[in-house]
Amino acid sequence: MVLKTLPLNTRNNEPVRDLQSVVERRGLTRVRAHLAKARMWLRPELDAFEQVLDDARGPHGNLAQRAATHLLAQPGKRIRPICVALGARMGDEVPLDVVAELAAAAELTHTATLLHDDVIDLADTRRGAPSSRVVFGNAASVLAGDHLLMAALRRVDAAGIDGARERLMATIEHMIEAECIQLETHGRFEPDRETYHAIISGKTASLFRWCLEAGGLASGLPSEDVETLGRVGAAIGFAFQIVDDALDIDGDPAVTGKPLGGDIREGKLTWPMIVACERDPMLAVRLREAFSRRATLDDAEVERVRKEIVELGAFDATRERARAFARSAQCELATLPHGEARRALEAVASACVTRLG
Repeated sequence: MVLKTLPLNTRNNEPVRDLQSVVERRGLTRVRAHLAKARMWLRPELDAFEQVLDDARGPHGNLAQRAATHLLAQPGKRIRPICVALGARMGDEVPLDVVAELAAAAELTHTATLLHDDVIDLADTRRGAPSSRVVFGNAASVLAGDHLLMAALRRVDAAGIDGARERLMATIEHMIEAECIQLETHGRFEPDRETYHAIISGKTASLFRWCLEAGGLASGLPSEDVETLGRVGAAIGFAFQIVDDALDIDGDPAVTGKPLGGDIREGKLTWPMIVACERDPMLAVRLREAFSRRATLDDAEVERVRKEIVELGAFDATRERARAFARSAQCELATLPHGEARRALEAVASACVTRLG
């Protein structure tokens, strides 16, 4: 597919606009200004990306395709495609169709992991709607995730960027390894920092790393700059996930699309849970005993633990941890040439954290 010129419509600019609305509510004028520029600057890439993604959203097809389309119809923040587009803006000009294919590969890979996660976690909702496994069944949801992973690899092949496919294959392998670690620890609550970092490095940070690396490869950056972009992506990914951890404690379900305390209920290893258990070892003992008896906590227990996490200062510590990763991303960016793409990436790193206020 070749994309020459595209209609500039507002629907396809919602990703950057959503990020901008966050910082507008927080009153961060400088970050808001950079995101406003990025919104207009990336408009061609984001329009092209949505056009490519429409190919994967068809209402017809087999059961796996329909289950995949169900989730794709509930769009997320699109921050991964934005990272691809910004990486591609760091060097030489890249054809729109190449950026669109790589951005679509990122979003399809991410969506595939959500389909698989919802089966593993027995999740009933995703992005404020019934999950695909609820609508189509667990088997169909697994096949839908497999279908999207294959579609992502086809998109990377279509982009034709040397090294991008191999790096995505390594990323998918890393994601699978991290999911296995999380699965192996399920049901035996152990608040361990090393385990947490291994899980987040694979499940979240690795794909953010690929997004910026793929964009950098497409734009012909030197290998050292591509590696720097990868480290920026990983830091943004960690910040993004840690913020998600915090939003489980004190977020708005209408915004997050997930019930408050869902991670606590399932005994997932999150940063606020780890910090709270380090500050009160008896909390770790209670949770370990509770999850050894049954798979989930009831509503009253979830609310009690959530309040304890806040009272122990673990929520504030989590917010600061996310900010530290955002600062790390910005420090890495400081070694790259000045320009609009660098300023926009700095704004993206800041915007991820401002979701917490």
